Amino acid sequence: MPRQPIVILGGFLISPEAYAPMVARLEQLSGQPVKLVPVGKAEWLLTVFAFAWARILDRVATTVAELAAHSPTGRVTLIGHSSGGIMLRLFLDDAPFQGRSYDGKALADTLMMLGSPHTALKATVLRRMVQRRLPGSPFADRVSYVSVAGDMDLESATPMARRLTPTAYRNSTGDAHDHGDGLVPVASALLEGSTPLVLPGVAHGGAFGPSWYGSPEVVERWWALAQEAESSSSAQSGAGCRGIAEER
Repeated sequence: MPRQPIVILGGFLISPEAYAPMVARLEQLSGQPVKLVPVGKAEWLLTVFAFAWARILDRVATTVAELAAHSPTGRVTLIGHSSGGIMLRLFLDDAPFQGRSYDGKALADTLMMLGSPHTALKATVLRRMVQRRLPGSPFADRVSYVSVAGDMDLESATPMARRLTPTAYRNSTGDAHDHGDGLVPVASALLEGSTPLVLPGVAHGGAFGPSWYGSPEVVERWWALAQEAESSSSAQSGAGCRGIAEER
């Protein structure tokens, strides 16, 4: 992964405080500034509307511009958790959205998506819009796309996760017994054309299991695997990206 500042956009209804351990560990691992785009729960509830997406992406654009101005590469790395990863896919585009043109790919050359529901049988209107408008990884010639999926054993999940997971999986892939992070199945989290990383034992969020994408020890795992994937991809010029999965 390039040594450059990192911008994080979190997931639906997850408080900014939940990401503090992720921010701290990434600062240690990267040696670069790391900023979380703050989004409150009330703002997330409005994201059924396009104007609320634009309001959050405006904030992303400001944060990216600030960090890119002092970046050793002139670029930043984007990290999106859950819905944040879907929104950052849209941020990369230069086509207008709600009267704005973000063109995030001009300042961001890496997008890591953690447990993002890229495909689902019952997706929201705006998530379907992103998939229709930007299928797969359309800017892969300029942006390194990395998808990270958790594959959690429900025996280690929280009671809430064991109760909600079958319905969540059924709504995504049609299979209530699918594998995933307790909310998003592996197949939904792996964006076509991206470098796919699968992490056994990792939950969608702290409410789903003791170890999730933002846990410091899990941050170390996906950060190291992403670096490995980057090196592998560079070594295989023109051969395409290969997936990496940890051993169980």
